[in-house]
Amino acid sequence: MTVTLTDIEAARERFDDPDIVRQTPIETNRSLSEMSGGSVHLKMEHLQRTGSFKTRGAYNKLKQEAESEGDKHVVAASAGNHAQGVALAATTVGLASTIVMPENAPQAKVDATRSYGATVKLHGANFGEAMTHAQKMAEEPGRLFVHAYDDPDIVAGQGTLGLEIHEQVPDADTVIVPIGGGGLIGGISTALKALDGSIRVVGVQADLAATVPDSLQKGAPVDEESPKTIADGIATGGISELTLGLIEEHVDEVVTVSDDEIARSLLTVLERSKQLVEGAGAASVAALLSDEVDVEGETVVPLLCGGNIDMSMLQTVLTHALTDRSQLLRLRIRIRDQPGEMGRISGIIGDKGANIRTVRHDRAVGDLDVGDAYLVFQVVASGENHAESVTTAIEEAGYEVERVN
Repeated sequence: MTVTLTDIEAARERFDDPDIVRQTPIETNRSLSEMSGGSVHLKMEHLQRTGSFKTRGAYNKLKQEAESEGDKHVVAASAGNHAQGVALAATTVGLASTIVMPENAPQAKVDATRSYGATVKLHGANFGEAMTHAQKMAEEPGRLFVHAYDDPDIVAGQGTLGLEIHEQVPDADTVIVPIGGGGLIGGISTALKALDGSIRVVGVQADLAATVPDSLQKGAPVDEESPKTIADGIATGGISELTLGLIEEHVDEVVTVSDDEIARSLLTVLERSKQLVEGAGAASVAALLSDEVDVEGETVVPLLCGGNIDMSMLQTVLTHALTDRSQLLRLRIRIRDQPGEMGRISGIIGDKGANIRTVRHDRAVGDLDVGDAYLVFQVVASGENHAESVTTAIEEAGYEVERVN
């Protein structure tokens, strides 16, 4: 199996309804350009109706299936974005669909998948278990299994992004693409290299879910049973022979980024481009801002591939990022356990213009003298300098204070 530019161009011809698949915009970003040293053009694929690129591949495949003989029931497995893409595409072309999702799939993605017309079945603790169950279901007569990436029609549909990027930024030097199962980068790199072989295509994975580097080294797909990353959209735990072959042939390099880098980049995209993306969508910006990719003086296109972030995950990411930037502090202050101490310290913090979010007493701590206690404040500050001024003011008032986080 392989995918060609002709396949990708044919896929785009099938995109006859902009309510299903639209050409997403490119937006120049001055802040990211200054941070990276390149001219940054964000490809805003998270603005698709389903919030990700997945509808491209699903619609390309299912439109052809609907036009062939036989009334099929579509089955797929997904942690979220592929689920929504398949559900919308199947409903649009008149096919019933059942999507198997892991039991811990974000509720927002489960609800969205149902809203697009699919029956959702929750099964398994991870994507791999959901996939196995869906493939077993698809063995029944009249069922059609739609793989998230191990399918030339799916890859060709995703590859239409490469056509758009080349048309919208014809002078692009580097394109950065997140990698889960490899269907997205396989299609994009096939298109871009066929149109302009000088374009550098860089793939990026989360370092605790990175299967591609080992796969490239061993020359065969390598699986990771329990990928761990906040970027659930690229936590597939493996790639296929089809996508590995395309990556080997067309992708120039693959880098990895940490969850810390992804979290910081998600917040950076939110602040500097006013766009809310999920972890997978922020991975390309994390690579852009890392030491792994040098784009000095280049025209670079990071792909924001998805925007379906679960609100609880957003809260987790923001808390982590704000802590990392010294905007969310946890201060442990030793006091004499007597009336007025909390009020006095609260006044010091307030006088410095910081906001107290929570406070608690800790008395059952082994290193405390009789009659002492700890007050643990969670405080919102504007950054490191502000945090230092708050801490210094408390110390100058005679208290022993420790920044716990």
